Amino acid sequence: MTINTTEPRTIKIFDTTLRDGEQSPGASMNIEEKLRLAKQLHKLNVDVIEAGFPIASEGDFQAVKKIAQTIKGPEIAGLCRTGFMDIDRAWEALQYAEERGRIHIFIATSDIHMKYKLQMTPSQVLESAVTGVKRARSYTKNIEFSCEDAARTDLKFLVEMVTAVIDAGALTVNIPDTVGYTIPFEYFNIIRHLQDNVPNIDRATISVHCHNDLGLAVANSISAVQAGAGQIECTINGIGERAGNCSLEEIVMAIKTRSDILPFRTHVATDQLTPASRLLTAVTGIVVQPNKAIVGANAFAHEAGIHQHGVLMEKSTYEIMTPQAVGLTTNALVLGKHSGRHGFKKRLEELGYELTREELTKAFTRFKALADLKKEIFDEDVDAIVADEVMRSSERFKLSHLTVTSGSFAVATATVQIEIEGEQMRTAELGDGPVDATLKAIKKLTGSDAMLAQYNVGSITSGTDAQGEVTVRVVEGDRTVIGRGSSTDIIEASAKAYIDALNRLHFGSGIPHSLGSCGAL
Repeated sequence: MTINTTEPRTIKIFDTTLRDGEQSPGASMNIEEKLRLAKQLHKLNVDVIEAGFPIASEGDFQAVKKIAQTIKGPEIAGLCRTGFMDIDRAWEALQYAEERGRIHIFIATSDIHMKYKLQMTPSQVLESAVTGVKRARSYTKNIEFSCEDAARTDLKFLVEMVTAVIDAGALTVNIPDTVGYTIPFEYFNIIRHLQDNVPNIDRATISVHCHNDLGLAVANSISAVQAGAGQIECTINGIGERAGNCSLEEIVMAIKTRSDILPFRTHVATDQLTPASRLLTAVTGIVVQPNKAIVGANAFAHEAGIHQHGVLMEKSTYEIMTPQAVGLTTNALVLGKHSGRHGFKKRLEELGYELTREELTKAFTRFKALADLKKEIFDEDVDAIVADEVMRSSERFKLSHLTVTSGSFAVATATVQIEIEGEQMRTAELGDGPVDATLKAIKKLTGSDAMLAQYNVGSITSGTDAQGEVTVRVVEGDRTVIGRGSSTDIIEASAKAYIDALNRLHFGSGIPHSLGSCGAL
């Protein structure tokens, strides 16, 4: 009997939730929100955190700078184009991370992008890439270069480009499937072709960055590491432009669960996956679909009788991993009206939240108020409290009072009082139902021209005393934001969600479309 003693190859996990993930419609984050997520990514033990696109906006620059100054451990990356102004601005923010600061440069290499977007010849693109890498090299050795739309790039030119940027000083070369076009065996062949034909490939790590337009981002990423790639770029919950990115939790758990045939490992602390997923939802308002792998509400739920019987007899009959392995706690009663501040704080920490003294006070006050209305407080209620009281955007508009009258034979009327920059303002409006009347009154008071594009309502937990949660998508000009609100009163939850969205429009940062469209790898 022969025992295989070969050590599994370690794959770096490059998280781009704060950059590519933020480019998901409505997912813009402010500096405080990005920093909070970066701290959770540190707990998750990812190898690289791509903190943003420094030249895109002042808010993005400050966020990258703050993360570089604060987070110790993971490398901190900032995206930039090949122009010197972009590179200089990136390092201006990243310098605080010192040797952990990574300048991530990109330029498109596919024929369609070079011809129609860049309007440059291949030789011009190659020169721009090389001069950009050399400029970055004057600041740091930690350079990553990305061939945007690599999956649709001519292989001969791709080999030439990768060879040139490695010679210029790039230590990591990313081969992204920017538009989610490729399929696993094809992507495997691309990575293998580079391994076999780039003469200096041993001097760099091949990275992969897959989009999910055909639902193949995770499968393509696995194929790439099988072909020799050493880094996977991904996001929490798979968020990102269009159909999103390779899901971090899915790729990590695929590698861990199938270690029998995938001789790889990562440094990720998998018990932090569920807390990271919940935190991202609280920050962005983008809810995870129930059937989402690993972190969805149904990921470990069994309804069919045969499945239930099997799991009761032996969990491994239908569960290929344990809920605890991904940081999932059981949906059991955790708190009630007699629970104290210490117990509440401990439960928050178990769910992955680290609050300041002031934030804890706000959350605890809301918890006690909710406990007077509900007999049982579940984890999901705690998540909603944090989302409402801590993760909420800076408040220019704050709901002070709401009274609604409606009925089968009465026109719905809403009287709303809002505090606007310290001044109390009040109005009443009629509507086609209590929600319509409430939102009309809010719109009138705030003077907003934003359009309500989507309105969703759901129950956070079960029971007639459950909190209702409302999620709205609001559009103003070329900006889209998501707002969330929760309450045992669904009309109040609707008002909170709409006001949250308006506050995000007023205070939100994010990548302008003019830059974001060319900054999606």
